[in-house]
Parts: sequence; C-alpha cells; structure tokens
Amino acid sequence: MRVLILGGTGDAAELAAKVTTIQGLEVITSLASRTREPSVPLGDLRVGGFGGAAGLANYLRVMQIDLLIDATHPFASQISFNAADAATEVGVPRLMLIRPPWEKESGDRWIEVDNVAAAAIALQNQSQRVFLTVGRQELGAFAHLEEIWFLMRMIDPPGEDALVPPGMVLCDRGPFTLNNERQILIENNIDTIVSKNSGGDATKPKIIAARELGVKVVMVNRPAVPPGEQVSNVDAALAWLCVGVARTSTWFDSAHQPLSDHRRDRC
Repeated sequence: MRVLILGGTGDAAELAAKVTTIQGLEVITSLASRTREPSVPLGDLRVGGFGGAAGLANYLRVMQIDLLIDATHPFASQISFNAADAATEVGVPRLMLIRPPWEKESGDRWIEVDNVAAAAIALQNQSQRVFLTVGRQELGAFAHLEEIWFLMRMIDPPGEDALVPPGMVLCDRGPFTLNNERQILIENNIDTIVSKNSGGDATKPKIIAARELGVKVVMVNRPAVPPGEQVSNVDAALAWLCVGVARTSTWFDSAHQPLSDHRRDRC
C-alpha cells in the first residue's frame, strides 16, 4: 500500500521514518520546497506544489495513493484545504496531524492577533526592538515600520528583491535551546517578539524566555483548517494509518500466508 504524507514539519519526518519500518507500506513525503535545503525524510520524496486541489487529486490517482496524511505546518492552510478537496474527490482516507498550539500561561505578555498584517499594526508606537520569527515570506508586512529595529530569524535569507524592514537577518534552523533564546533577547535588547502560534517544542524556548524576561509577544493565531479527522501526535497518526491498512488490505508474508498477530503488532 502507498501512503502520501504532506510534510514540512518535524512531525512529518518522524512519521515517515516510522512508516518506513512497516512491512508492506510504501511512504512518499511531499515538501513544498519553501526552504532551499530542507531536511530530507526517510522514504521517497517529492518536492514542489501540485497545482491546486485538481493537481493533487490527479497525483493521488496516478500514483495510486491509498492513504493521505496532512502533516503540513499549521499555517499552511491552503494545502490543507486542497488536500481535503482532493481526497474527497478521489475517495482516499485523509488524516490531519496537527500539533497543539501553545497556551498562554501565567506571566506571559501576549497580544493575540489573527494575521501577520495585524501583528505589524500591533507593533506601531508600542515596540522599538523586535525579534521577528514569522519566516522570510512575511517580511514585507513589516517593511514600512522604519522606526523599529528588527532581528529577523529565518532558515534561508530573503531574496534580493524582497521588502525587508530595518535591522539584521539571522539565518538559523531549530530546534533552539532556552539558553540560546534568552541570550538573543538580552544581547539585542529585545522588547517584543512576533511569532506564529506554530506549537511544538522546537521553537517554544523563545516563548519561555520571553515569559522569564517580561518581553511582550505578539502571537499570530492559527488560520482555520478544513473539517476532518485530526490527531495531535505521531503515534496517534501511526495508529490511524495501521487501522486504515487493516481495513483495506489483507496482510501476507513472503510465503503468501496471513501475518501472525505478532507481526501485525509491528504496525
């Protein structure tokens, strides 16, 4: 059987690695190629877009995909809606693997907004030195804020023609440590962080460091996702996958005999 994972997160890579150990399953991970040197997951890999929901539906048919897992970034909402439409059209079971968002805790100084444009508005006349961690594709929304200095962290540098706010670019890839994030905030005299609520552990230390140091956080809330079955961790996604396999195929070993219960338990 063939499984397509729409990836781009650490959870997707972890899931792909576990699926490759299951006998009788072939996994393909698709990455949108937002970064120049993405982390390569185990199994087969494709890079690039599909051409909307219709293109993805065609890919599902041509590649004879049996199960689809959407493990994209929580803010990659368009591909999630495309996946929902394509899976419905082709009749392929679909699961969304969505890690939980961060929750505001005692001591946090959050300003919650609905999008990046609103985050830029929230900074006006409120902040002077900002740690901007929303990715290089969102820099243009802050380029007009000439009175603010920005430390802009991203995986790849912005393009030559990109609109970039005043400040400094820091190219780095998580996971980040609490000591690292604390040092960045102190050494650069940061008074505000701008972050998407992506959840997970890889970038959460900046939120903890901000709480410890009393730094404000302009938190961009997640966009809506399409309806459908969801799980919040890799093990739950793996369990869903195994149930789907059991429903749609009969397990055989190399001698064409049904697998023992012990070998089924590997899934």
